Amino acid sequence: MRSYGQFAYIYDNLMTDVPYEKWIHYFKQQMFKANMEQSTVLDLGCGTGEIAIRLAKEGYSVVGVDLSDDMLMVANEKAKKEGISLSLYEQNMAELELMTQFDCVVIFCDSLNYLQTDEEVKQTLTRVYEHLKPGGLLLFDVHSVHKVKDVFGNNSFSYVDEDVSYIWDCSYNELEKSVDHDITFFVYDEESDAYHRFDEVHTQRTMAIDTYKEWLLEVGFKHIHVTADFEAAEPVQDSERIFFSVQK
Repeated sequence: MRSYGQFAYIYDNLMTDVPYEKWIHYFKQQMFKANMEQSTVLDLGCGTGEIAIRLAKEGYSVVGVDLSDDMLMVANEKAKKEGISLSLYEQNMAELELMTQFDCVVIFCDSLNYLQTDEEVKQTLTRVYEHLKPGGLLLFDVHSVHKVKDVFGNNSFSYVDEDVSYIWDCSYNELEKSVDHDITFFVYDEESDAYHRFDEVHTQRTMAIDTYKEWLLEVGFKHIHVTADFEAAEPVQDSERIFFSVQK
């Protein structure tokens, strides 16, 4: 599992176009269907707190967990500026251990794809199950196999801005259904009036929808509802983001 370092402090600058409001809309839809409009929520892989802060503003009691202390530091500062109270914990989601249960656990923004082995994914699902109240919901999304293979694949991407630029090379592994993201960043520093380079390598792996279903059932989850790309429809061949809503 990847622990973000310097990347944490420029992450939000690069994510300005990410449709966080669509995750919130999906969340509220699923909670409404389950009659849990005002509930306790655990945000696993909360990163810089974008989802957690939005949920807190909606009136939910939110706890955030992330592996990266740098990400959590950013999240904490953002929450303070917003006047939001968040409880934040540095933990590996596969080793989740909190002293409470929640009405809902979310693992959004493909955070589950950063787990590097089948066993880690299964352990995470088991830990989540243990941290849910009876009838509680787990909501998560993952990259589809199509996205990992055909969209990321062995392609290269680039981004140029005055403050931050990057070169992003992808390398696909067919056996593992995984992709390595090798990213070189150039970040402008006002004090030195120069660009500083740093490199990050992130690996994401995914599974077929049926594999996730099988693991969820093994843990004990039920009422597995699968959709794609923020829509209510079932996934199709070229769907890129797969959403799961399951109940304890």
